[in-house]
Amino acid sequence: MKRLFSFIFLLLPVIVRGQSIVTFADSVRQQYKIPALAFAVVSSDSVLACHTMGVRRIGTDLTVKPGDRFHIGSNTKAITSFIAAMLVKEKKITWNTTFLTLFPDLRWRTRYVYDTVTLANLLTFRGKVQGYSYNTPTPTFQDLPGDYASQRKQLVADFLTQQPMKLDANGLTPSNIDYIMAGLMLEKASGKSYKELVADLGKQLDIDFRFDYPNLKDTTQPWGHDTNLQPLGPAESYKMNWLLSAGNINVSLEQYIHFIQLQLKGLKGESKLLPKKTFEELLYGMPAFSYGWFNMTDKETGHHIATNEGNAGAFITKVQVIKEADRAYIIFTNAAAPVTQEGIAVLLEELRQRYGR
Repeated sequence: MKRLFSFIFLLLPVIVRGQSIVTFADSVRQQYKIPALAFAVVSSDSVLACHTMGVRRIGTDLTVKPGDRFHIGSNTKAITSFIAAMLVKEKKITWNTTFLTLFPDLRWRTRYVYDTVTLANLLTFRGKVQGYSYNTPTPTFQDLPGDYASQRKQLVADFLTQQPMKLDANGLTPSNIDYIMAGLMLEKASGKSYKELVADLGKQLDIDFRFDYPNLKDTTQPWGHDTNLQPLGPAESYKMNWLLSAGNINVSLEQYIHFIQLQLKGLKGESKLLPKKTFEELLYGMPAFSYGWFNMTDKETGHHIATNEGNAGAFITKVQVIKEADRAYIIFTNAAAPVTQEGIAVLLEELRQRYGR
């Protein structure tokens, strides 16, 4: 009997590899209760796989379609950092520009520890500011005056009066406030709103970037599902608007591929937008977390991996860019349950095994 079990165990990987990747991915989707799943595998010059499956909203037969939009959460950070690099290239700002240089009116109420915080510090999670996310209870919309732009500045001003965050094990101080501050700096330096800056980049890359959960403007688009896999109806969120530059973009998989392929092309020196050195700095230039990307080295292959996960409470998206393998993996889902992350991990590992690590 032991021999039989051993034989079955050895045979399982062969059976899995024999499945089409679409069949495998849909089995993962069903097993881990993911309503909609979209994934892609790309190289710098090819789309090796791109598939969409499932339903836009749980409990319905509204099939998700190619071109449907997903909220990418913190994967927005790489887009914000890319915009920053473009503005640095245009000499509208420098990596060493300090926040208070652009906002001297806030200096009087800011702790001294933040006096020297630069754009580079903020984009690499080294800004020292306390953490803030979508589920932080205070402040509320009623606590801050003015429109969203004014509220973002006031939110930052309040955080700059607080004690700095203690460094984590990687020497980082991960906070979405860092990216709100960086967004304010990019707006001030360019004379444009963050949404205008994103639209400009979208025109250059032929990508229709939008904001908020996709169903807010179009209820036929995928709905997000919370940690209990309950669908979230269309509703505007003030926190999402505060966190605009930290994690509030939605986009289709097919168009997002353009942005990720740009990273691979740039790493090979094949982009006209930025030099190769800048792409390397953006994705891998700082230990643990560079400009919008966590990074690590694969212990077996020695390959450099840039990665991030977006999760604003209703969609989880996972992206990996592997420099030496000339591969990137993109997984979009419209759920934010713990089992969603488990399913993403299973699918990602299978993709890496099939297409390259």
